[in-house]
Amino acid sequence: MNYVQASDDFLFYLEIEKNYSVNTLNSYAFDLKLFGEFLEENHRSLNLDDITSSSVRRFVQDQVINHNIKPRTLQRRISCLKSFCQYCLKENLMQLDFTAGIVSPKADKKLPKYMTIQELAKLFTYLEKDSGPFALRNELMFKLLATTGMRRQELVDLTWEQIDLDNQTILVRGKGKKERLLPLHPIVLPVFEKYKQTLTEQQNHYSEPIFYNKNYKMLGSGGLHKIFKETLDRAGLPSHRFTLHHLRHTFATLMLQNNKDKVDLRTLQELLGHESLATTSMYTHVDFEQKKKAINSFLFD
Repeated sequence: MNYVQASDDFLFYLEIEKNYSVNTLNSYAFDLKLFGEFLEENHRSLNLDDITSSSVRRFVQDQVINHNIKPRTLQRRISCLKSFCQYCLKENLMQLDFTAGIVSPKADKKLPKYMTIQELAKLFTYLEKDSGPFALRNELMFKLLATTGMRRQELVDLTWEQIDLDNQTILVRGKGKKERLLPLHPIVLPVFEKYKQTLTEQQNHYSEPIFYNKNYKMLGSGGLHKIFKETLDRAGLPSHRFTLHHLRHTFATLMLQNNKDKVDLRTLQELLGHESLATTSMYTHVDFEQKKKAINSFLFD
């Protein structure tokens, strides 16, 4: 079977049967397209049974030497090709796994960046004092992200049917359309009520998105990122240091830092919607940082 046709079938399978998010599908589509283009440019066959592990190794080499691709990105591309091969083998589209023996490069483990409690308080103070036309929307968006640990796509996809102000809960739809019910923090409840009052009856309908852009259309993740950067600048915080995902890191880090005796990793995993506990375990760097401060504070006479 032809590689391009098989790629299309694989992406359709991920979308319909596996319920992968739009962002993940776009990433997989891009990675598959890159490998296909590499095969064509190097005059290699696009027939699945003709593709070999040698072609994959050449592709990896090309990515590193000619495109300076970082290990983390390369890990994702190799993982994509491995998943693609498993699908093709399962569907009997080819005979041999051309990613067999291909090992992903090790990436340096980076500690997640996060805001300190003082920086978060500074952001909240600005949001509460802001009097601009979208001040309530912005306050609600960023307080929600900081107090629930939601991903930015999960936030912009929110509709009113996912909010239960009476029971103070929010139903978040994460990767793979998996749902998790989270409690709403008391600080966002009055903001929700005020924000709802600024919307029309139609905009309050249960099927409508909660957050709109300046043209009163559904806010996109790119627009949300731009608003966040502008808000950081106005709040007197370094916008070059933080992204929206750092609010998720901030939620997780401060949760462990301030509630160590009450919140375990399994609870945090459920709050964040991580599939693997190993992913959540990166936040145990908090313990390391506290130990480091303790050692540094020990002085010799």
